[in-house]
Amino acid sequence: MTIQSFLINDLKVGYADADILHDLDLQVPPGKISVIVGANASGKSTLLRTMSRLISPKRGDVLLDGKSVHRTPPRELARTLGLLPQSPIAPEGITVADLVSRGRHPHHSLFSRWTRADDEAVATALTTTRTTDLADRPIEELSGGQRQRVWIAMVLAQQTDVLLLDEPTTFLDVSHQVELLDLLIDLNLSRGTTIVMVLHDLNMAARYGDYLVAIAGGQVHSAGTPEDVLTQDMVRQVFGLESSIITDPTSGRPMMLPIGRYRMKNGQ
Repeated sequence: MTIQSFLINDLKVGYADADILHDLDLQVPPGKISVIVGANASGKSTLLRTMSRLISPKRGDVLLDGKSVHRTPPRELARTLGLLPQSPIAPEGITVADLVSRGRHPHHSLFSRWTRADDEAVATALTTTRTTDLADRPIEELSGGQRQRVWIAMVLAQQTDVLLLDEPTTFLDVSHQVELLDLLIDLNLSRGTTIVMVLHDLNMAARYGDYLVAIAGGQVHSAGTPEDVLTQDMVRQVFGLESSIITDPTSGRPMMLPIGRYRMKNGQ
């Protein structure tokens, strides 16, 4: 496993006359789990999609180990970088096993044959995501949580050095959220995979992320360890929310407690 490093310089991204990201600089630590957080419409998903070359910047560049992702041939990039977008769409009638097998496509040329290594990669991905018993079922028959695990299996079967995940816990109940995030830590520790993901849940982000990136107004508000980033000031400035920050008794990481208008202390 080769540790991959992202460097983003002076990034400007938008559609027509509307800029979503501007003057954005970011260095993602290699071999770590980085989590992008921010309010709705802050540019989190746009940043991830630009890092994966789905969106071309108006200015600036995204470098992966010193090479521009936007000038790297798609198949070559797909052997290094795996992406799980927010709302992936599967072909009608495709089975789970067939979908997960598509994660192996970047490793094949036009005339190459399916190998035992491909079989093993698919089997491992299905086992890891606990979807082996779903292998023969059509995707459209699955629940939202089952589908999400299958999509993650497809990305894992790709066996890349880098994973970009946009809201990977969507549709998952809390037990499966924890299971998935634990799986990502296992992957990071065992293979050194560089993982960058977008999460809405600040406490999950702080517990599972080595590095947090808070986005506000299309720029990096703050970036660093969870202890450096998850502060009352950040929550106020990025989310417009008053909060208390305490130490998570389970992980020892910072934990955010929101303060609403109704605090319910002493029944009030």
